[in-house]
Amino acid sequence: MTQFLSTHEPAFRLAAFVAVLASMALWELAAPRRAPSMPRWRRWPTNLALSAIGTLLVRIVVPLVAAAAAVEAARRGIGLFNWIGAPAAVAIPLSMIALDLLIYAQHVVFHRLGFLWRLHRIHHADPDVDVTTGIRFHPVEILISMGVKILAVALLGAPVVAVVLFEVLLNAAAMFNHSNVRLPVAADRILRRIVVTPDMHRVHHSVHQDEHDMNFGFSLSIWDRLFGTYRAQPRDGHEAMRIGLLAYPAPAPAGLGWSLVNPFSGAVERGEKRI
Repeated sequence: MTQFLSTHEPAFRLAAFVAVLASMALWELAAPRRAPSMPRWRRWPTNLALSAIGTLLVRIVVPLVAAAAAVEAARRGIGLFNWIGAPAAVAIPLSMIALDLLIYAQHVVFHRLGFLWRLHRIHHADPDVDVTTGIRFHPVEILISMGVKILAVALLGAPVVAVVLFEVLLNAAAMFNHSNVRLPVAADRILRRIVVTPDMHRVHHSVHQDEHDMNFGFSLSIWDRLFGTYRAQPRDGHEAMRIGLLAYPAPAPAGLGWSLVNPFSGAVERGEKRI
């Protein structure tokens, strides 16, 4: 399995991405949670293009992706799990949990620091939240995130199986929890005890800063509960709540040029508290 994932990692990830994107898009059509404020054709090309540019940038700029870093760490015998000779049954799940905690922590940092927030606000500026919002990140943010993951994988000595599975699950979780889908209340209540649900994460995209600085988790919901960043529901309700950033009203954020240039167009806007 390790050899297969090492050799076919890009194709495996692409297939999983397309399958989840298509499934969630169909679910959104069948059972939407909110009425969209803009048509898909205005937003989707930009969101998909940002993801494609980010992926291409990573492949060009970074000599190793996270999976390749795991292979190299194993070959050189570096990283915690390689040093202690941890069996795969231990190293794989612990690596995936540690990487999920890392993504939570990274997300918090991107909200706290000025330049990182200027990159990350492209994600929050989307005037609607749906499956494509889960892949709407500035290419430079994607590049930084990959660099952080590569370092973490090397320090952990994470097995390549864990890294590839984590990347696939993280991408799938992001598309799921950003989706504009309606879940039964009981199902949402049960699921969010373990994973981040769409209703849980939608709070994070509220225009109210005290709400969009909560619910940072992407996959496991435990981190928000553990570190005191959990908010159960938006104050205005899911149907009435406003999505996006007040400083950047629609339709500007739906433009690809705007989304690429905005982080470098000036300092943090008035009303955005970042250091």
